[in-house]
Amino acid sequence: MSTSTLIVVVVIAIAVVVGIAFFVRNQRSQRLRSRFGPEYSRAVQETGSQTKAEAKLEKLQKRVERFKINPLSPADRADFTATWQKIQARFVDDPRGALTEADQLIQRIMTTRGYPVSDFEQRAADISVDHPVVVENYRAGHEISLRHAQGRASTEDMRQAMIHYRTLFAELADSPDLARPTASRAARA
Repeated sequence: MSTSTLIVVVVIAIAVVVGIAFFVRNQRSQRLRSRFGPEYSRAVQETGSQTKAEAKLEKLQKRVERFKINPLSPADRADFTATWQKIQARFVDDPRGALTEADQLIQRIMTTRGYPVSDFEQRAADISVDHPVVVENYRAGHEISLRHAQGRASTEDMRQAMIHYRTLFAELADSPDLARPTASRAARA
């Protein structure tokens, strides 16, 4: 085999390896984009790098896979739903108290399902693995709750927080009908 033939073979082999690496990386990115939805873009923006964001998301996914996330039992679902409905009905008379209770209920349902309840950012990150679309509702609702605790949230802000929490609650309780407000529920909230 001549030197030029050997060089061509090596170049082709390198090109094949690079092509395979590119294909694998692209597949990884597509899988993570599909799994995390808007959280993928958020991670890229936070880290400033697609590679770092993907490593962070894969690490998070592996962390959450070690959890024992359980569906709610029918009794727990009924209890949580009844509690949610009471909190939501209370909003008209006591929006501040209802918002505080809604935030606490979200934490309780997460604990019951098996999510570790540490600080807010870790809870939001953990939820993003299984519920990437509604985690933004959790972040938005929590942000308003923080403003409420500082006395800087209007009643309209608190109403928006309740809507965000309702969407997340419906997802965690596996009750999608709760996420869609009916005319009477919309009037109460």
